[in-house]
Amino acid sequence: ANLDLLRRYWSHDEDAILSCLTLVANCQTDLNRIDQALDLEREIYAKRVALFGAEAEDALIDAGNLSISLILLERYGEALQFLREIHPVAERALGREHSLPLDIGHNLAVALFEHAEASPDDRLEAVSLMQHVLKRRRRVLGPEHPRTQKSEADLLRMRKRLPPA
Repeated sequence: ANLDLLRRYWSHDEDAILSCLTLVANCQTDLNRIDQALDLEREIYAKRVALFGAEAEDALIDAGNLSISLILLERYGEALQFLREIHPVAERALGREHSLPLDIGHNLAVALFEHAEASPDDRLEAVSLMQHVLKRRRRVLGPEHPRTQKSEADLLRMRKRLPPA
């Protein structure tokens, strides 16, 4: 209903419409309709970048959402390619200590580690990246923050899956 009202009376406010569509995509993800969410997230991201540029904070949030859907769908190769492009953009735009580049770095490490074609060196790179993300998250968010704890858990999982040295 809100989306219909926005489109009818505030069709000029593309940002508000995109924000509403993001909520729809989030609901689709929560309902495990990740393919549908991914399609919508691609559309949202493309429009937001066209309107505000790739370095806009909302565009980077959209990039994070899109990358999560790719990872949930186990499309690691596509996620990896996208995240390698967007991670330096996020760090340049917001700084290395901002939570969004840290989220994107976390997602990059997961995609790199989980990719079916990942070499042992790729997996070591993923562990190293996750260590750096975890270190910054502890400093920025604190050790008890759920995202810090997620990075700790994922780093532990990655280390357990590395072949013995």
